[in-house]
Amino acid sequence: MRIKTLRTLSAVLLGASLLLTASTSWAQKAKHRIVFELTSENEEHWQALLNNIENVQKAFGKESTEIEIVTHGKGLGLIKNTTPLKERVLTIAKTGPRFVACENTMRRQQVKKEDLLPEAGTVDSGVAEVVRKQEAGWSYIKSGS
Repeated sequence: MRIKTLRTLSAVLLGASLLLTASTSWAQKAKHRIVFELTSENEEHWQALLNNIENVQKAFGKESTEIEIVTHGKGLGLIKNTTPLKERVLTIAKTGPRFVACENTMRRQQVKKEDLLPEAGTVDSGVAEVVRKQEAGWSYIKSGS
């Protein structure tokens, strides 16, 4: 009787140990996926957004984050070639975050792809992109007003 109980207990402990190890390993490899939405033309809001990106990367580690910044409406100015924050945006883009512009906004504002920073991408619709990211489980942060 005792040997059977010890074997059962050992099997349960081994299974729990394996489960805990797998769970811990997964948690260490998990990425924090964050989508920032920017619709403000206010440079202070742009600076705050860039600060938030850097802070998230410091807190979680650059290798553990996947970040996309969706700009539309008045927020598109952040990733135009004429942005006063060009060097800072380019520096941050090199660390992994993806800056994208809404093609609907670009058409309305008559902005061409070549008017954007070379590192900037585009999406068909800024709002739809945010919805897609949220539906895929990304954390959502609204920047500016």
